[in-house]
Amino acid sequence: MSNDLVNVLDGNTFVVSDTRGDIEASPTDTTGLFSYDTRFLSEWVLTIDGKRLNPLSMDDLQYFETRFFLVPGTGTIYVNATLSVIRQRAVGLGFHEELTILNHDDKPVDISVRIDAGSDFADLFEIKDAKGKKGKYYHRIDKQHLLLGYERETFRRETSISSTAPAQFDEDGISFSLHIEPHSDWTTDLDVVTALLGWGETHAKPKYGREVRKARPDMHTSLETWLEAAPSVVTDWEPLRATYRRSLIDLAALRFSPPVSGGGSLPAAGLPWFMTIFGRDSILTSLQALPFAPELAATTIRSLAAWQGSRVDDFREEDPGRIVHELRYGETAAFEEQPHSPYYGNADATPLFVVLMDEYERWSGDTKLVQEHELEARAALAWIDEYADLQDNGYVSYQRRNEETGLENQCWKDSWDSISYRDGRLGAYPLATCELQGYAYDAKVRGARLARTVWKDPAYADQLDKQAADLKRRFNRDFWVADGQYYALALDGDGGQVDGLSSNIGHLLWSGIVDKSKAKAVAKHLMGPRLFSGWGVRTLAEGEGRFNPIGYHTGAVWPFDNSFIAWGLRRYGFKVEAARIAAGILDAADFFKGRLPEAFAGYERAFTAYPVEYPTACSPQAWSTGTPLLLLRTMLGLEPIGEHLVVDPALPNAIGHLALLDIPGRWGTIDAFGRGRVIVDAKPRLRPQLSDGPTGR
Repeated sequence: MSNDLVNVLDGNTFVVSDTRGDIEASPTDTTGLFSYDTRFLSEWVLTIDGKRLNPLSMDDLQYFETRFFLVPGTGTIYVNATLSVIRQRAVGLGFHEELTILNHDDKPVDISVRIDAGSDFADLFEIKDAKGKKGKYYHRIDKQHLLLGYERETFRRETSISSTAPAQFDEDGISFSLHIEPHSDWTTDLDVVTALLGWGETHAKPKYGREVRKARPDMHTSLETWLEAAPSVVTDWEPLRATYRRSLIDLAALRFSPPVSGGGSLPAAGLPWFMTIFGRDSILTSLQALPFAPELAATTIRSLAAWQGSRVDDFREEDPGRIVHELRYGETAAFEEQPHSPYYGNADATPLFVVLMDEYERWSGDTKLVQEHELEARAALAWIDEYADLQDNGYVSYQRRNEETGLENQCWKDSWDSISYRDGRLGAYPLATCELQGYAYDAKVRGARLARTVWKDPAYADQLDKQAADLKRRFNRDFWVADGQYYALALDGDGGQVDGLSSNIGHLLWSGIVDKSKAKAVAKHLMGPRLFSGWGVRTLAEGEGRFNPIGYHTGAVWPFDNSFIAWGLRRYGFKVEAARIAAGILDAADFFKGRLPEAFAGYERAFTAYPVEYPTACSPQAWSTGTPLLLLRTMLGLEPIGEHLVVDPALPNAIGHLALLDIPGRWGTIDAFGRGRVIVDAKPRLRPQLSDGPTGR
C-alpha cells in the first residue's frame, strides 16, 4: 500500500487510509476508521467501471480534513484521463466524504461507480495480537443506507453508511450508475456514522446528510479558536514558528474527551495505538502545555481523579489511591480478556498526579479544583508509602501482579529490556528506578505546599516535608554510583545498584531530589559524548552493555525526555546546557517538518547529518507534540512565583530574539521576551563548560 495518511478528530475518531483515500485493511494493520478502540470500517475502496484509481496529489487541509485528487488508470506512462475524481474527507462522528467526478471531455460519459464497504469491528488489541472475533456480524439494507453491525452478548457496535445521491445499497457496499454531460460534474455526500450501543438498545438510529453534518462540530471554528487562545510566538528563526504551530495543531488533534471529562479534553497519548486516557502521558503532556493550554491540565486532573483506584485488584494491578495507567473501550477490555478496563500498572502516574495538581495551581491560581480533589491527592500521596514500597526500604518500586498481560517495567521506559546494568544484564524485580524516587520526592514537597497554602493543614504539610527530606537524604546515599559520579538507573530486588548510565538522571534534576554538590557531575554526564548525541540526550549511554542507537529505550533519543531534562538543567542553573538541548531537539524538529516523532535514532550528529526516525514511532505523539512547548518555557526561563511570572531567557545561537505573547495564568496574561545567544551550536563537546548557578525554585 502507498504511504498511509492519518486524519484525527479530538482523539476520539481517526482514519488511516492510503493516498487514494482507500481503506483496505489486513487483520494486523491499523488501516481503517477507528473510534473508541474499535475499527468501524476495514474496507472502503472506490472503483470506476471496476478499476482502481491512481493518485495525483493529496491536500492535508487540516488535521481533521484531507482531499484526494485521483484519475482512472490509463494503461500508459502518460496521464491523459478525461475524468478526474476528488474525494474530500472530514472526520467527526465517523467521517463525511464529498465525492466529485468531473468529465473534462467534450462527450458525455456513462460510468459505473462503486464503493466496496465492510467492517471487521476489530478491537485494537485483536489487531496487535492477530486474534479472531467471538461474536456475530449482521447487516441491514434499505433505500437510504447500509448498516453494518457486530454483537457479542451486550457488546454492540454499528456503522451506518448513507448517500445524498440516489444509490444502490447491498451488503458489500454502494453503487452508482451515472451519466455525466460534457464538461460537467457529479457530486454526492457520503456519511459514515459510528455507534456504540449499550444495555437495552436495539439499533443506532441512522443519520443522513444534513442531520449528520448538523450534529458534527464545526471543526474549522474549533481549531481557529484553539489557535487564537494560545500565546503567540514572535521570533527571527522561522523553523521555530513553524514547529510551534505544528505542535499546537497536533495537540488539538490529540484532544480526547472521555465520558467522565465533563465536556473537557485531555491529551490522548498518540496515533495509532494510544488514542485514549494514559495516566502518565496525559499528565506529562499537560505539564508541557501548561503555559499554552492550561485547560488540558484541569481536565486531566478531573478525569484521572474520577478513575483513581479504590481497591486491591491484582488483575488490573489496582490499589487504593493509584492513578490509572490506561483505559480502553473495546471488546477485549469489555470481556476482561486484557485488564485495561481500566489498567493501573504504572508506578509513576500517581506521584505525577500530585505534581501536576500543584504546578497547575501555581500557574492558574485555581484553588477551587485543588480543594475539590484534596481527597484524591491525599490518597495518591498515601499510595506512595502504603502500596508502592514493595521492598520495605522507603523507595517506590514495581513488580507486576498480572503475570499474563501486565507490564514488566512500570516506569516510562516500559519495554522489557530498558532497565539494565553496565554489562547489559537486566535488573531483577522488584525494581526501584531512580526517577520514580524523584517523582515521589517532588510529590511530597508539592503536596506539603498544597496542604499548607490551600488545604490549611500545617501538620500534614510538616509531615510531608519531613518525609521528603528523609527520602532525599537516603536517595543521594543509596543511588549514587561513586566510581562513576552519577545516579544508578535503579535498585534491584536485592537492594543492589542497577548501574547503567541513562537519561533518567535528567529527570532527577527536574524533580529537585539531586544534592547541589552532585548536580554538576550529573549535568556533565548528560552533556557528555556518551549521552548527548548532538540532537539530544540518548536514553542509554553509548558504551553500556545494551546500548543500541535504534533501541527503543536503550539508546534512541526521545524528544519528550529531553524537554524534561532541559527543564531540570534550568532548575539547577545550567542555562547553557539546557539551551544546547533545546537547539538540538528543535533542529531535529525542522528536519521532521515541525512534527517531532516519538523517538529517533541515537546516532552521533556528525555521523548522520540528519536525525533518523525510529521505525515504529507514534506520530503524532502527545508528549513529543508538547516538547517544543516545554522547550519554549525553558529557553525563556518562565517560572511562576506567587502572583508573578519570572522570565530569565537563555537562547540558542539560532535564535536572535524570541517573544511569547499573552501567556495565561494567575496574573491574567503577560508577555515574555528573550534576546541574545548563549551557545555556539548544539554539537557535543568533549569537555562541556558547565555554568554554576542557584538551585531550586
